[in-house]
Amino acid sequence: MSGSSPFKMRLVHLDLKGAPPKVCYLSEIFPLFRALGANGVLIEYEDMFPYEGHLRLLRAKHAYSPSEIKEILHLATLNELEVIPLVQTFGHMEFVLKHEALAHLREVARFPNTLNPHKEESLALVRTMIDQVMELHPGARWLHVGCDEVYYLGEGETSRQWLQQEPNSKAELCLSHMETVASHVRARYPTTTPLMWDDMLRDIPEDQLSGSRVPQLVEPVLWDYGADLDIHGKALLVEKYRKSGFSWLWAASAFKGATGVNQSLTPIEHHLRNHLQWLQVAGSVPADTLQGIILTGWQRYDHFSVLCELLPVGIPSLAVCLQVLLHGDFAENVKARVENFLGVSSLEEMDFRSEGAGSFPGSNILALVTQVSLHLCGSVDALLERDRYVTGWFSPYHRRRKLIHPVMIEHIQPQALSLLARWNTLAGELEAALQRVFYPDTVEEWLEENVHPSLRRLQALLQDLGEAAGPRRDSGQDP
Repeated sequence: MSGSSPFKMRLVHLDLKGAPPKVCYLSEIFPLFRALGANGVLIEYEDMFPYEGHLRLLRAKHAYSPSEIKEILHLATLNELEVIPLVQTFGHMEFVLKHEALAHLREVARFPNTLNPHKEESLALVRTMIDQVMELHPGARWLHVGCDEVYYLGEGETSRQWLQQEPNSKAELCLSHMETVASHVRARYPTTTPLMWDDMLRDIPEDQLSGSRVPQLVEPVLWDYGADLDIHGKALLVEKYRKSGFSWLWAASAFKGATGVNQSLTPIEHHLRNHLQWLQVAGSVPADTLQGIILTGWQRYDHFSVLCELLPVGIPSLAVCLQVLLHGDFAENVKARVENFLGVSSLEEMDFRSEGAGSFPGSNILALVTQVSLHLCGSVDALLERDRYVTGWFSPYHRRRKLIHPVMIEHIQPQALSLLARWNTLAGELEAALQRVFYPDTVEEWLEENVHPSLRRLQALLQDLGEAAGPRRDSGQDP
């Protein structure tokens, strides 16, 4: 199955801090992951994990139950996908530290991003989270402990005092916490290796890295989602990590969720280039240096940001990226394989307005999201801001005063009603499609962000038209 791929492991990242899919959708999509060339999934549970005891408050409203997690693991096994759980243990701790009961464990009191590494209670919290996750993932060969984007580290009062003592530094503070977390994993679960995002390690000097125990404890994941990543620079970074004592390294690309915080459609070309360049990186370092690659599919930039591309929307991009990793390029025969897997006649000319455009699980969501993203706002703008009857005879001035020539109602109202009916119908279809894959809060959020604002603009126009058409009260002014 691996073909010519330099990456032995190819993991699809499921970011559950936004739009977590129902288990029934995972049962449909896991076989496609496997068919496309994946052999593992990295599951970033965040608040979808069924934490127990005093951590129960971390659960999202629709968090998976323990039995659902067992079902996910069973589905993964059926499809020969190795599951690696991800638990944030340092940065990106908003889903934990936003809670008032745990706010005292923040590095900086105002910001819920980063854990205070000095407090024993912080370490106890992390150990408990790890232990509860590992209890439901017995035998996991790897556990990802996050540790990326540890913003404001060293800016808390305790850290400031600690940093005033020689030879303490932010790098030492960072490495110390990483070592403590990784040591717990190694000691408690001897057959499990911690993975860790590499961004906090990049600027730490080689001698300082090698002087710590971190290289003996973890496998760093070098991530870069750009379409123009520095191939030579990545090779040098790999060399630095190897010299520092890290035996195994991983790469991380992106198949979606990395090109715009509120992106709704996935730019396949960007992600294709990202993966082709990661293949060049793999080809420029010693063979087998990179243990595997994680194809990240971010669902939010952080716990508080809006949703970016939904998983079904990103499936064509994932298909392209996995097949490129498997075959080493994107030649015509590879493109044809992708089109066959997706059930589309042409990747360049995917006409999602037509029936049967795509046969992969969730293709109807992609079709409807495409319509909304490309046409909804524009069609409403065309009526409200460029239609000569609206701009000329029912401007904001007229609307505030409920003034209109009666004949203009006959020009504007039918158009507005027709447009609203068309989009209401499509919104209903999309809502039904989303409900099959996602939980109610996801459906509500996506529609509220992307559909309802435009519909409300049309409804407001029609309401103003109705009021203007009523018996006119003489305001003493001419229009």
